[in-house]
Amino acid sequence: MTSKILIVGGGAGGLELATRLARKIGRQRWGKPAQAEITLIDRNPTHIWKPLLHEVATGALDSGLDEVSYSSHAKQHGYQFRRGEMVGLDRERRCVTLAAVEDDEGHTLLPERELAYDQLVLALGSVSNDFGTPGVKDECYFLDSPLQAEAFRKAMLSTFLQHGQDNRPLSIAIVGGGATGVELSAELFNASRMLHSYGVTSLTDAQMHLHLIEAAPRILSMLPERISQAAHQELTGLGVDVHTATRVTEATSTGLKTETEGEIKADLKVWAAGIKAPSLMAQLDGLEVNRQGQLKVLDTLQSEGDPHIFAIGDCAACPQPDDQWVPPRAQAAHQMADALYVNLRRLSQGKMLKPFRYRDRGSLVSLSHFDAVGSLMRNQSTRSLVVEGTLARLFYISLYRLHQKAIHGWLRTGLLMLVDGLNRFLKPKMKLH
Repeated sequence: MTSKILIVGGGAGGLELATRLARKIGRQRWGKPAQAEITLIDRNPTHIWKPLLHEVATGALDSGLDEVSYSSHAKQHGYQFRRGEMVGLDRERRCVTLAAVEDDEGHTLLPERELAYDQLVLALGSVSNDFGTPGVKDECYFLDSPLQAEAFRKAMLSTFLQHGQDNRPLSIAIVGGGATGVELSAELFNASRMLHSYGVTSLTDAQMHLHLIEAAPRILSMLPERISQAAHQELTGLGVDVHTATRVTEATSTGLKTETEGEIKADLKVWAAGIKAPSLMAQLDGLEVNRQGQLKVLDTLQSEGDPHIFAIGDCAACPQPDDQWVPPRAQAAHQMADALYVNLRRLSQGKMLKPFRYRDRGSLVSLSHFDAVGSLMRNQSTRSLVVEGTLARLFYISLYRLHQKAIHGWLRTGLLMLVDGLNRFLKPKMKLH
């Protein structure tokens, strides 16, 4: 009997898992029926690698060129795609409920539906955590999805145009000194220079005031201090005002109020401080979540309360030896997708599931074309290898290519690399419309 595997969430982990399962057990082989029916669910029609959203937000990356159509990809690789947002779970009947899909005018395109499963995989990722700070939801932009990144890009273009015409200084504030905030800071300076070179605005670097605000004592606190200091120096060299040990208490229409520095004036405000699991995770028919809303899972990636439900990526709280937990990072989602692929195959063969062990491969941060910094973990017994400059930039780019290889294969990835190289000569260096 063909089992039904539902994967909710088409981010890096979910899409990679659906692709691998479909290739191996989702197709007929040598006249034998498929072992499983693989279905991927996402509320969006297209996929884009989340670590690239800061480039979408500044126009450095045209999402229309790099996004992947789920429907087309599903047809090519042998799984089914169902568009919709999961809004309910019935564990007794083993089915999920998808909300109706509407167009921009509110017309129903797809009605509310139920989909049955034998195994359910939750790969819902994470969203920004505003920690209940007053005004943030109304006054700040977020970069949790392509739609939010596009909304910021349009606001950025309009604001640069208006201030350029009036020759008024422009102030932008980014809350959160993690990878997203640091990378966005550098990309914004690159965007400012590109807009100036294309004649969109007359603003110069001196007229743009960019604030990076971090509550911790240093930016990039998850990386070695040497890397944090190198990134700090690079940003201040560009002209970024880096505020560390500074907690935001309120967002207003004119700026951000802080505990120690008063109000920091800002025309555009971005919130990239902290993450949490989507609110849906707290409504999973009695399954237990932690304080961050992540589903509690065993080291086999099965939920603690239901062996038919699994979770991977940022939405999963997965224990590791020595009372450690899997961190919410892109490489963790990739590794968990690989591990769950093996376990779902073992489950279909009646074998015991293998425990997942996270391996830290290091971290890399891109500072636009100005620089890149990071550390590479060599093994468990030696110190990490610090990399900077061109070498770090090449390693950073390779992470995206590895994701493309996982969902497309080597041949198509090679062709995409060729097309990207040609587009660097044929198209503008940033999206201007």
